[in-house]
Amino acid sequence: MSAPDSTPLWRTLIHKPFFWGIVAIIALLLMNVIKDPTYLAISINANNGNLVGNLIDILRQAAPVMMIAIGMSLVIATGGIDLSVGSLMAVAGAVSMEFLAAAGDSASVGAALAAVGLALLFTAILGAVNGVLVAYVGLQPFIATLVLMLAGRGVAKVITGGQNTAASNQPFRWIANGYLIGVPVVFILAVLIVVAVAWVVRRSALGLMIEAIGINPKASRMAGIKPKGLLLTAYVLSGILAGIAGVMSVGSVMTVDISRTGYQLELDAILAVVIGGASLAGGKFSLSGAFVGALLIATLDKTVLFLGISSSATPAFKAIVIVAICLLQSERVRGWFQRRRRELTPAAPVEITKVEVAA
Repeated sequence: MSAPDSTPLWRTLIHKPFFWGIVAIIALLLMNVIKDPTYLAISINANNGNLVGNLIDILRQAAPVMMIAIGMSLVIATGGIDLSVGSLMAVAGAVSMEFLAAAGDSASVGAALAAVGLALLFTAILGAVNGVLVAYVGLQPFIATLVLMLAGRGVAKVITGGQNTAASNQPFRWIANGYLIGVPVVFILAVLIVVAVAWVVRRSALGLMIEAIGINPKASRMAGIKPKGLLLTAYVLSGILAGIAGVMSVGSVMTVDISRTGYQLELDAILAVVIGGASLAGGKFSLSGAFVGALLIATLDKTVLFLGISSSATPAFKAIVIVAICLLQSERVRGWFQRRRRELTPAAPVEITKVEVAA
């Protein structure tokens, strides 16, 4: 019978990939509370019974980042990267807005579902293009997805004729702005998708095979794993999730801005994955960590606006927070602090007791 694990709970928690992300979220919220003690207040809208408050806004803002972060986690776990997710969001927005504008029915549920389905089909195809270039053609993931990152917005411009397209459809708008039991629908949808993806990759062999590819592609191939099909699957999933994020983004304003929709969100997705404890070298990923990382990114963006930090200083502020979290996650940095603490702690005096020896 093995002895029970006596490791303290706090020591176990600090090694979890999402722990320091949660600490950073709490620290940012406390910073905002210091400026405004009512920052965390959540009230009920008397007109519709929905919850309103800064925390609700953060949850809504985090949903698109969660989608692309989950897709990015799977791609990075294979040892790759997907720089095209922001452009795919613009493509999804362009396809859905153009379809709804052509349909012209502002109350049709069928038109809304068709717009979503068509947008996801387009982004799945473009994700498959990434997968084919990486898995079958043999291009480096950075180069292959960089090409689509640049070409994706060109595709979106072709779809919209180079113009920002607006549409009117209440069911489609409800996806991004609606509420269910007082909580934003977009956040509930994001959580359900994260849970579904996590269940698939962790309850089946898919997750282990993706990690095996990232750790050692040659060894995984010798073990009977077919990396090409798995790579294609990872990039297609990333494309679909980016399409969902694009639908969420344009649905809030019912307008697609080709130059701004999804702009630089691929960087936020990568940051969320890294904050969640994933290794950019591949072979390790944490969907729960990416979930927390997306919440942190949304909280950080909200904090920047709330504190009134100038737009020119915003990147520096975000960089400081991200670097601090990454340093706290580092085993080497924490080990260095522990060694310094032991060196600075004075040693306890040794007591010498007199022992009498009997004759």
